[in-house]
Amino acid sequence: MIKRRALGKGLSALIPDAFGLEETEGRFFLCPIESIEPNPYQPRLDFSDIDLESMAQSIKEKGILTPLLVTKTEGGYQLIAGERRWRAAQKAGVDRVPVVVREAAGAESLELALLENIHRKDLNPVEEALAYKRMMEELGETQESLSRKVGKDRSSVANILRILSLPSAIQKDVIDGRLTAGHARVLAGVKNQSAQNHLRELIIAKALSVRQTEELAKRIGSSRRERKLDSEENHYFNSLADEMKHSLGTKVEIVRRGKGGRVIIHFFSNDDLDRLIQLLR
Repeated sequence: MIKRRALGKGLSALIPDAFGLEETEGRFFLCPIESIEPNPYQPRLDFSDIDLESMAQSIKEKGILTPLLVTKTEGGYQLIAGERRWRAAQKAGVDRVPVVVREAAGAESLELALLENIHRKDLNPVEEALAYKRMMEELGETQESLSRKVGKDRSSVANILRILSLPSAIQKDVIDGRLTAGHARVLAGVKNQSAQNHLRELIIAKALSVRQTEELAKRIGSSRRERKLDSEENHYFNSLADEMKHSLGTKVEIVRRGKGGRVIIHFFSNDDLDRLIQLLR
């Protein structure tokens, strides 16, 4: 029985560096590329054609420098990590690629693929957030346990996950690089969608930094709170004026000026004025 190695302890234990490796060591072998199928748990969703063409050219000139990580299947092998290299090798017309074989169940394939991509910084923030979400749903991970495995503090994991609360259009901006993960984190904290969209337009149009975006988001939030307070205050004084109107039997207005203001009690005849004076006395 093969003892399962602990995860999250460094990819060097899982994917050896190909520099200086000898095939006779048994640590990797050259596998027919058509015998390998992609990983259904692959967290990377965006494979740029330009990046793949560039990598394919590099493979033609220098070969694949780091083996792919695969697991054995009934019909051949399934990728755990290295799908971009695998795709680029196909573009380069390579027949065989170096692979390291590891036993891994489906859920473990997700975990290994995520760790490998994070290690190489190959995921955009949305892909990383989706992978975290999937690990929490399918593997029962918590933000705390996940943070230990990916080597980040819990708040960083929480901030990445918050990106998934953003509208799909803003997520697409993050995927395409128009917005950074920092911008997305600030936008996720803006609860009003119209304010969120307005801020997003300003970030792109004015090339705002994350710091500038944070300051602007604070001002928008403060302004909205002030408007809400004004609305609630007006409602209170209108209700109070109505109550006085019913008590005095005449029109009453409360007009605010900063912290002060006026109470205006209307009268429509001398008798009406005498009546009000008697009531107020």
